[in-house]
Amino acid sequence: MNDQAQNNIISTKNLSVSFPLGKTFFGPKLFVKAVSNITLDIPRGSFFGLVGESGSGKTTFGRALLKAAPVSNGHVEYHDEEVSYNLNDITKEELKDYRKRMQLIFQDPYAALSPRMTVRDILAEPIELMGLTSSREETDEKVREIAAKCRLNLEHLRRFPHAFSGGQRQRISIARALISNPKFIVADESVAALDVSIQADVLNLLKSMQKEMGLTYLFISHDLSVIAHICDQVAVMYLGQLVETAPTHELFAGPKHPYTKALLSAIPSLDPDDDSKAQRLEGEIPSPASPPPGCKFHTRCPFATDICKKDEPQLDYLSVTHTVACHHWKDLETSNT
Repeated sequence: MNDQAQNNIISTKNLSVSFPLGKTFFGPKLFVKAVSNITLDIPRGSFFGLVGESGSGKTTFGRALLKAAPVSNGHVEYHDEEVSYNLNDITKEELKDYRKRMQLIFQDPYAALSPRMTVRDILAEPIELMGLTSSREETDEKVREIAAKCRLNLEHLRRFPHAFSGGQRQRISIARALISNPKFIVADESVAALDVSIQADVLNLLKSMQKEMGLTYLFISHDLSVIAHICDQVAVMYLGQLVETAPTHELFAGPKHPYTKALLSAIPSLDPDDDSKAQRLEGEIPSPASPPPGCKFHTRCPFATDICKKDEPQLDYLSVTHTVACHHWKDLETSNT
């Protein structure tokens, strides 16, 4: 394994996830292609953003990394300072250890928290199930420690989830995800349901915990303004495929793919003199059960030509960290200069 590969906590190669949809009367079994041929490296210690419209496959990809969604094809490899796992042939014992190292923060904290359990029991349940403590006193000590880090006091531990605001419930969800001392966190739209001021508080908490615990995040969101604030690198996803990946500052300063440009143009500006208009995308995102041939974006792209309708574009490397999958990105770049 080379040094670059060792610096990545997650590496996927041609990762695909399909779900059976049933059989047609005369034809073969149908599948929903939620994720298709994704090759991606997530550097250790990074805050990695994944963006795209609803239905683009972001959540399914995140769950595939957690081995919570079935991988149809391709490979997922995990590396931290202590262990390496290939998820394609991981044993039951290794999977048990892997679960401790990988955690998920849900979008809706209220739905994710049992209304019948106190906060103390919600936080204690994962470490008791994983056998990370040997006594109730040790469990309580760990619960109090992670609660303090997530700005929850002792009084909060005796209450039930319904007694908290949305921001407080999300901090409880974060505390539960962090209590097993994981290495990698999938944050799935974890601030989407919160007010803007509360969003900033939760994002700052995630950032501070990253520094304190040495975490790596896959931050899934449809909100590019949040991605710009928090993430180091960004991958843009459309209909189960990656269309562009780049460092955050590079992507926002010079997007190459027409889909990325359309997403960025839709971010509201605070400048009253900014009269630029959002680039409107015609039509809806196609069904993953019957995706269009060629470039998946060609049905909505204003620059599509015949080659886009027939041939699927491959990822083109602008640099080691910036890739784009578009037949015409160079031509579009030339026409804009």
